[in-house]
Amino acid sequence: MEKVQHLAQLNVGKLLHPKGDPRMAGFFDNLDRINAIAERMPGFVWRLKDDSGNATDMRPFAEDPDMLLNMSVWESIEALEKFVWQTAHVTIYRKKPQYFVPDDGVHFVMWWIDAGHIPTPREAKERLDHLALNGPSDFAFDWKSTPQAKLWQKARCA
Repeated sequence: MEKVQHLAQLNVGKLLHPKGDPRMAGFFDNLDRINAIAERMPGFVWRLKDDSGNATDMRPFAEDPDMLLNMSVWESIEALEKFVWQTAHVTIYRKKPQYFVPDDGVHFVMWWIDAGHIPTPREAKERLDHLALNGPSDFAFDWKSTPQAKLWQKARCA
């Protein structure tokens, strides 16, 4: 019997201004709404959150305590892609330069996990670092290296 695989993803960024700064309101005021959309999407499995319902107060990367992270698990690339590029999430994503420090490095990674496995921030950071150092592989990949992902190309051009 073949193992069922799910897709894990991590994206990271450093805020331009601290939480509570009025310039960050457009980001923080929409978090609960966007997270609720994700959780209602077909194919959603899990997302990292603390007692507040999101992960904005978590700082798991000691080497970079200002790093904000978002982690989730999906049944497929297509399910994640629909959420990211065909819901209100894309509106917030397009405003990323207003909220996050520009980063020419790798800030997003996907990888396959066994169904039922919950990835840790450490595991996710290892995948992100691997992608940054070695490029896409079966171990860690991005939208560009995923042939079945097409929505990201259309959304980025819109």
